[in-house]
Amino acid sequence: MFKNLSTEALGISGQPNEFIELALSNGFKGIDLDLVAFEEQVKLTSLAHARRLIDSARLKIGSFRLPLSVGAEDAEYRPALEKVARLAELARALGCTRATTVIEPASDRRAYHDNFEFHRRRLAEIGGVLKPFGIRLGVEFLAPHHLRSDAAFSFIQTFDAALMLVRNTGADNVGLAFDAWHWRLGGGSLDQLRSLSGDKVVAVYLADAAAGTTAETAQDDSRRLPGETGVIDAAGILSVLAGIRYDGPVTPRPGKIPGASRDKAVKQAGAALDGVWKAAGLNVAGKLATAAK
Repeated sequence: MFKNLSTEALGISGQPNEFIELALSNGFKGIDLDLVAFEEQVKLTSLAHARRLIDSARLKIGSFRLPLSVGAEDAEYRPALEKVARLAELARALGCTRATTVIEPASDRRAYHDNFEFHRRRLAEIGGVLKPFGIRLGVEFLAPHHLRSDAAFSFIQTFDAALMLVRNTGADNVGLAFDAWHWRLGGGSLDQLRSLSGDKVVAVYLADAAAGTTAETAQDDSRRLPGETGVIDAAGILSVLAGIRYDGPVTPRPGKIPGASRDKAVKQAGAALDGVWKAAGLNVAGKLATAAK
């Protein structure tokens, strides 16, 4: 595992060179990349020029978000899928092997079982597009109930249901994008993680939760820095992930930190991740220190 920085996960913005410097200064070994924006840089200059700062910093690319909605109608989905193929080729050139997408937790058009089959086919198809480029797809679910309140049909909002979906795709490069906050709100347990093989986890996002937060009441502003409240056992999660040999990015995702400047937000996120990393007994390489001896 390696410590990874996502500016989106911290609700901040800026130029790539600024975040590369912040990542290095705060102990991060990788960064998430807005591959759509990066592609525009490549078009304006060249791949060598656009990637020069990343290469010089020797940072890994943790993952990139797919620019499509899995549940969209064909008129929107098909052109977006063509774009994914282009981006996958660019990701391969950068050494990025992980992409993520989000499953909407409700639908106005399809009841649960029809929607399950619809998403199973779509995810298998997307996985098929990504596989020739050596890219794995992580699927993320959303647990808060308010996200489905106005829709006719509820859909996947728990870890077990999301896992069942990705397993039914039949695609060996489709797994989970694990967000600890949604996992906890969806009734998650460490035993669920222990049941997985490391290759079924594509990306990991860590956050704590405000005391008393439930799926029924949760809003994004109840996210906290990893280890801040202890509601979510971030160290336990990391220990289990190391045990199943997960080897990918671990990204702090507390959302926007109230009152924190951009530099302070990255510093606080880095320090919080360092704290739970140490509490989990991990070494610099993200492995259990006792197992490494």
